Amino acid sequence: MDLLRTYESSFSPDFEQNKLRVSEYTDIKNKTIRNRIAGYISNVMRQRSTRREVEVDV
Repeated sequence: MDLLRTYESSFSPDFEQNKLRVSEYTDIKNKTIRNRIAGYISNVMRQRSTRREVEVDV
């Protein structure tokens, strides 16, 4: 959540891009942990974009 708060504009719903950003912004060497964090961020960003679309439609 700290990564997301600090670098929110850098992240997107795309998992592959988020993997690169997580590697860039942290010193995590473990691939599994990096992928879990990137997946979590991707999921949150997807939910946020869906929520914005619903708010615009209403």
